[in-house]
Amino acid sequence: MNQPALPISTYKLDLLIDTCLLTGRIMIESGSEMYRVEDTINRIANNAGVKNSVIYTTPTGLFFGIKGQPVSELRQINQRTINLEKVQQVNTLSRRFAAGEIGLWQLHYDLEQIDRESLFFPLWLQTLAAIVVSATLMILFSGQYDWRDFLITGLIGGCGYLANYYINLWTRVKFLSEFLAALTIGVLGVVAIRLNWGSNYNNILIGAMMPLVPGVPLTNSIRDLFAGHLLTGTVRAVEAILTAAAIGTGIGLCFRFFF
Repeated sequence: MNQPALPISTYKLDLLIDTCLLTGRIMIESGSEMYRVEDTINRIANNAGVKNSVIYTTPTGLFFGIKGQPVSELRQINQRTINLEKVQQVNTLSRRFAAGEIGLWQLHYDLEQIDRESLFFPLWLQTLAAIVVSATLMILFSGQYDWRDFLITGLIGGCGYLANYYINLWTRVKFLSEFLAALTIGVLGVVAIRLNWGSNYNNILIGAMMPLVPGVPLTNSIRDLFAGHLLTGTVRAVEAILTAAAIGTGIGLCFRFFF
């Protein structure tokens, strides 16, 4: 078998493989599209001197190998969330590595720093954003400028977001947090209407559910399908649909028992 000569040492090759797998894992766990993950890993490998790398990505696993070489590794993906700031930082590092501004060791070190850091906005700011999104989208979708519903929708949307956040911390059961958060929103909407704090239950629900809607996963699934990643796109689409079903089930229970 003809094996292509690699212009890098064995130690550097091991470092490159670990760097590529770490790059892919961070991006997949942060909600990146699969074609972007593969493109970024390919660029890192090419700029490190490996022109014949093989990458295969799924939402639950990442494979990296080299054609003609008895070296390959598989990295498991245990969690997935939406953190586009991490995706942007990894892309920036890969561009700096391609430009020769940093070396492979420094790239690996910086990636480990990104992986360890919790690059999220503080919870109070996330909740405030959920309040604003809920209130403003209620007006946008309903077309009614009811300022009483505006305020209560924002508050209920913030409570639903907090419920989703804390339930995610307490349990690893997929879709349970969305279901219970939607149920919380539905119950709080009923309370608000019966206490005369709001006027239109449907409008309140429309706005308050918006922070829970899986918009980014659904968009990424469509982009992956267009890029030819049929398996990944289908899996992500099913995941987004199941999330929407969990939200709808929580709201449906409120309608079943209170109306």
